Amino acid sequence: MNGSGAPGGGQGPAGESYIDFAEVFQSLPSPVLLLTPGLVMLDANRAYVKVSGRGLDELRGRSVFDVFPDSPADRREGARTLRASLERVVATGERDTMALQKYDVEVPGGPGVFEERYWSPVNFPVLDGDGRVTLVVHRVEEVTELVRARQAANDPGDAFATLSREDTMTADLLTRSQELQELNERLREAHARSHEVAVTLQRAMLPGTALPRHPFAAVRYRPAASFLHVCGDWYDLIDLDADRLATAVGDVVGHGLEAAGVMGQLRSALSAAIRATGRPAAALTTLAEHARTVEGALATSVVQAVVDRVGHTVTYSCAGHPPPLLAHVDGSVEILDGATDPPLGACDAAMSRGEATVGYPPGATLVLYTDGLIERRGEDIDLGLRRLADSVERHQALDPELLADAVLADLLPASRRGPDDDTALVVIRL
Repeated sequence: MNGSGAPGGGQGPAGESYIDFAEVFQSLPSPVLLLTPGLVMLDANRAYVKVSGRGLDELRGRSVFDVFPDSPADRREGARTLRASLERVVATGERDTMALQKYDVEVPGGPGVFEERYWSPVNFPVLDGDGRVTLVVHRVEEVTELVRARQAANDPGDAFATLSREDTMTADLLTRSQELQELNERLREAHARSHEVAVTLQRAMLPGTALPRHPFAAVRYRPAASFLHVCGDWYDLIDLDADRLATAVGDVVGHGLEAAGVMGQLRSALSAAIRATGRPAAALTTLAEHARTVEGALATSVVQAVVDRVGHTVTYSCAGHPPPLLAHVDGSVEILDGATDPPLGACDAAMSRGEATVGYPPGATLVLYTDGLIERRGEDIDLGLRRLADSVERHQALDPELLADAVLADLLPASRRGPDDDTALVVIRL
């Protein structure tokens, strides 16, 4: 681990201060171990070396479970639980606080001889700019003496029976924390099952990504990695007649099965409305009225467009949704923001929604998407929109399937966690 200056810090050019982060790491009072995503140990601070009884040369470059095998007498429960926590951090990119752990440590110089030890660990990730886990930080506090004191307090004949009230309460809380960890594990499993069911329901209600009747179009749906954000997005492609194609994308505020159910109702209602009216603004006005009768549908955003292949026009209307993009054959990209109104339910139901029409030359490309493609935590959404426009401009010459894949690769780079929000994408070669 390299510092950024001389030990203890100092003054750089023009009086600039430098911090020796290596020394900061070594001086931390809590034992800290740095691991690769493959759970190979990279470095440890002085406190960790002291409490573990292992030198840095015994730690660096080795698997944590090779250096610290669990006691066979414990059925390897300590190693199993720690591995599950570390792998969860790598998979989710999120912090994982463990309950009190009994993890016996092999006595240095005594192969096969284990000493009973108790620990309070916290594991958390270090992420790169794309959200990928590059390091796992394993921080522990040893609580062996406290647990032993608690155990002795339960034996009236032991000298430790005169523990202070604070020590007794603390030890009791630590011993009860294992129950909380087991409960959290059951909750994680329940959320994982709900996530799987919600995504399955979502995919069942959306058109398939294989579009034999629309070889000029490509669609993509990426569910969020987190259960808290999954299953609100939808897309649709409908032939109104031989010359006109209707397409829409929308985003329900909510998550899980409830959002998937609302999404299904709104998608069906909008499909019926655009078939009946043939006009995007009229269809969204009808959908807004319907949304007031559907619990959880208010604040939904949606964009509806109709492509006239004979007149070479795109007519569209947005209800609180990010604007579509129109990529021209000369490489320029036009942002279609000429008809943007509030989301469903965010205004008077009688309000007349706007509608705009633009022309296009044959070979242009229409791109509709949901905000999961362009939003980043702590970033202005206009930056994400510009990033999308630049990507479409670079790849506009590709056929729709390849273009869709290229845009997703640019804006949703592969990470262990997956996207933070649902993403729907429609690409149509006009």
